[in-house]
Amino acid sequence: MADLDPELAARLQFEVPHAARIWNYWMGGKDNFQADRAAGAAVAEVYPEIVVMARQSRRFLIRAVRYLAAEAGVRQFLDVGTGLPTMQNTHEVAQQVAPESRIVYVDNDPMVLVHARALLASTTSEGLTNYVHADYHDPERILAKAAEALDFRKPVAVMFMGVLGYEPDLDVVRSIVGRILEPAASGSHLVLWDGSDTSPAVVDGADKLVESGGAPYILRSPEQLASCFEGLTMVEPGLVPITQWRPDDAEAEHIDAYGAVARKL
Repeated sequence: MADLDPELAARLQFEVPHAARIWNYWMGGKDNFQADRAAGAAVAEVYPEIVVMARQSRRFLIRAVRYLAAEAGVRQFLDVGTGLPTMQNTHEVAQQVAPESRIVYVDNDPMVLVHARALLASTTSEGLTNYVHADYHDPERILAKAAEALDFRKPVAVMFMGVLGYEPDLDVVRSIVGRILEPAASGSHLVLWDGSDTSPAVVDGADKLVESGGAPYILRSPEQLASCFEGLTMVEPGLVPITQWRPDDAEAEHIDAYGAVARKL
């Protein structure tokens, strides 16, 4: 990162645990620092399943995007809160199925911005991959910038992959989701998963994250997460643990993270 401008480098805050870098550590990535590893290890000590959750979340993304591109015919994807690039990112999965797919990533993390510039290049000449530096609390900016690459008169898949737990107010979460989906055409889809308060261990893990200096992450009940899909038609099997959403394996383990794909009529 030697070529970073000083202002951006200062914003990276290497000594402070950061959500995207902690998640990268759990996924087995290398784009993290000692503070991130220490916080991540503290959580994993009381909730070892967090590593499984991190890696299974990417498998859920792959299955959901593949379904949308191959079966639902979606060719536009708005991935809000994308995090650090790892393997099989949204554009790679979508463009493997439909090379003309157009993907816009959104994140407000300066480190994500650095990597997005370098790694999130379109994998095909027919398609497009773009990046918007924005916070999901500013849906109007997201929509305005995304509209430079996406046509909201055609179906768009709006994706929130494990990021809305950083907003403590469920009403605000529902407002964010609704405002971004509002201009999307009929046939658009919402893809959303988040951590759930479905075991004492995961609650202990969330507490340990805060104790270790990480940003608080609000675990929600499946019923609360389901409220984000009001007015939409669920794709089978509905809201389930992410390992159980159209799994590749015959036996899918339970996990404290629920997700779904739903269609806008």
